[in-house]
Amino acid sequence: MINSKNKFVKPGGLELKDRLVSIQRVTKVTKGGRAFGFSAIVVVGDESGVVGHGLGKAKEVATAIAKAVEDAKKNLIKIPLNKTTVPHEQKGKHGGARVYIKPASEGTGVIAGGAVRAVLETLGVQDVLSKSQGSSNPHNVVKATFDALLRLRNANTVAEERGISLEKVFNG
Repeated sequence: MINSKNKFVKPGGLELKDRLVSIQRVTKVTKGGRAFGFSAIVVVGDESGVVGHGLGKAKEVATAIAKAVEDAKKNLIKIPLNKTTVPHEQKGKHGGARVYIKPASEGTGVIAGGAVRAVLETLGVQDVLSKSQGSSNPHNVVKATFDALLRLRNANTVAEERGISLEKVFNG
């Protein structure tokens, strides 16, 4: 369920920072023996509401990471934030991984583990509570986190979709 207000963003002109989520050594067994390679998952973002994730595979670690960064720059999305936190609580799912994110008061910090922390910090969220359940596979956890983030809407978007004023959103 991708929200129409969450647009894909072009990487040009953005000060992007990348963060390695996971690197795996993979093996292909052939007739002549084992062929080793590397698979890398990277998250890139500008720490002010734009984030993307990518996967790179290569024979060397550095090449795999470079490919993942390039892939992540092609998948950048803009997420609505509320100062230093997310606008509301939200759940996300992908495969066997489930992620729950919840706004937190200022000064709380990022209460998240592993892959979820990498995505949220790269996004620019400073105060959030989260819980990752089910599969701990970094691929699925990153995608579940993105699923939750893509479902986020700010108050202006909700008012516009319902065709009511901003005050009515909060006052019922």
